[in-house]
Amino acid sequence: MKQAPRWLWFILSTVLLCSVLGGLYGRQVEATTGVDDSDVKNSLTELTRVYNLVEQNYADVVDPDRAIYGPSETNVGAIPGALRSLDPHSNFYDPLAFSLLREDQEGKYYGVGMSIQQRPGKLGKLVIVVNAPIPGSPAFRAGLRPGDVIAKVNEKSTEGMNTHQVADILKGPKGTQVHITVTREGYDQPLEFDITRDEISQRSVDDVFMLKPGIAYIHINRFNETTNDELSQALKDLVEKNLQGLVLDLRSNPGGLLQEAVEVSDHFLEKSQLIVYHHGRHSQEKRYYTTKGDNGKEYPIVVLINRFTASAAEIVTGALQDHDRALVMGQPSFGKGLVQTVFPLSEHTGLALTTARYYTPSGRLIQRDYDNVSLYDYYYHPEDSPTPHTDVRLTDGGREVYGGGGIAPDIKYEDPKLTPTQEALSQHNAFFEFGKYYLGIHKTIPIDFQVTDAVLQEFRQFLAEQKIPISDQALKDSSDFIRARIRLQLVDFIFGETEASRIDIEKDPLVQKALDSMPQASELLAKAKRYIASKTQR
Repeated sequence: MKQAPRWLWFILSTVLLCSVLGGLYGRQVEATTGVDDSDVKNSLTELTRVYNLVEQNYADVVDPDRAIYGPSETNVGAIPGALRSLDPHSNFYDPLAFSLLREDQEGKYYGVGMSIQQRPGKLGKLVIVVNAPIPGSPAFRAGLRPGDVIAKVNEKSTEGMNTHQVADILKGPKGTQVHITVTREGYDQPLEFDITRDEISQRSVDDVFMLKPGIAYIHINRFNETTNDELSQALKDLVEKNLQGLVLDLRSNPGGLLQEAVEVSDHFLEKSQLIVYHHGRHSQEKRYYTTKGDNGKEYPIVVLINRFTASAAEIVTGALQDHDRALVMGQPSFGKGLVQTVFPLSEHTGLALTTARYYTPSGRLIQRDYDNVSLYDYYYHPEDSPTPHTDVRLTDGGREVYGGGGIAPDIKYEDPKLTPTQEALSQHNAFFEFGKYYLGIHKTIPIDFQVTDAVLQEFRQFLAEQKIPISDQALKDSSDFIRARIRLQLVDFIFGETEASRIDIEKDPLVQKALDSMPQASELLAKAKRYIASKTQR
């Protein structure tokens, strides 16, 4: 008898493992699902028959892993394709993707601490380029810069390698050393770096500072296992600085762990207030309430969101908005109201399966409609699905809010559109490339660097050499934009993205609008308390 192919054993073991792990890693799975066992067996038989026909008759030799799991770069195979037919967020993780998922959830790994990217080099060949060293990491302290081309790692050439292969070599046990050879624009000889690997903490609360006396700014970029601990320490430090108001920036936060979103919300709401609840076909309703509360620290809060604020970030935003605890500003959020349970599977793979829908305290399901929408448009053009006004709910203060299309901000704000000149410069990656060019000549800049007319003249010469067709008049019209972008890029190269980000934030028009709106955020909370009191007296 012919031995069953590995992929078939994988599917069968996956089905069995999911049922076994239901109570351990996810919700309790009922024994009866409403689907006849014979239907499952018939479907598996049909899948086997189709695969055998393909394997025996396809023009080329069939790679079973590619057919069943799909290439890692596209994640399109039999199993991922089946999950995609359910919803946009149920997903299969191959060993590499599952490992990266765990790293992201844990918020740490061991290595040198930099993001890398594959880009075309000067001769057209793909090279591995340093995208950004993490501030404070071994790579940052050693002096690696954005734009450095990694030529060798431990004397082994990176030619022909992809980013995952190079990243695997750069990672390693804490305390071990790795030798990196890079080429840098403006330097005749390669630069050599001996770097000692360390624990790399991917901070989720990555920016905390005072915008002005009493008013703080906090940016949360994701919700991983360390988010609440990071926020607790940040708020403790800010309270010591006489915290009287907060701008909480959740723009482009894709979400993460539900429990961390709950614990973050607990810092800002009163004790015993509902934060979020969820339920599904085989998932009993579960409600999450604040357990500690804000202990009376009712300073005004403005939450900033945009179209890529999603999932756990929307849970926090929805809870603060429904309880009238914060004024929400920006663009409508992404609209992800589905809860995924991650099931570890055999062969170091994983399955993220939608097991429930979550609802804000007022009862809003914020999941955006994904029927008759391509996966690309769903993820990258959320603005094409506006929030419907059919599911109307009320906040604590009696304000109308809507479900079904993400979180609608209390005050809408659209970023100014780029002019054709600004768009062209951005598309040509002109500021990043000029940063390498400028530092290749001048080597460094001071922290208080300003873009003078002489620097602008060098920028004009650079554009001419790169054959980027921008007229002198167009450059003059966009002078302020160009000066700001050049300065940010050069500060990022030399002093890191944290310093560059703070310069950017202080000039951010939405942040300035948030500062001006602090009295309105204060009044929002006061009105809600008066409204609740009046209802109680009735």
